[in-house]
Amino acid sequence: MSWGLIIAMSALVFFNRYLFLEPRVRIRLPHVMQRMLHYAAPCLLTAICVPVIFFDEQQQLRAMGQNAYLYAASGTAIFYLISKRILVSSIIGFVLFYLLLYLFAHASF
Repeated sequence: MSWGLIIAMSALVFFNRYLFLEPRVRIRLPHVMQRMLHYAAPCLLTAICVPVIFFDEQQQLRAMGQNAYLYAASGTAIFYLISKRILVSSIIGFVLFYLLLYLFAHASF
């Protein structure tokens, strides 16, 4: 997925959420529509991350035994569920990911 597409989707989600959820903006939506907008960012993030986690550059399914993406994403999600702190969970996820990449590259399985 290209960086331009990722940035464009992120901008679209941000501006939609800002225009309709910011209290100072005079545009008002029904309550149901406001609740649906709260799910836009997680849905976009899932649509971007799932292919990266499970597929490699050749669109082949990654081997689950040495999938650093899967283990780091799972570890990050578990840590977030325990701590409820997004920034700390993200940093731990990055560290876990690079640690796993290093270990899988230098391990003799």
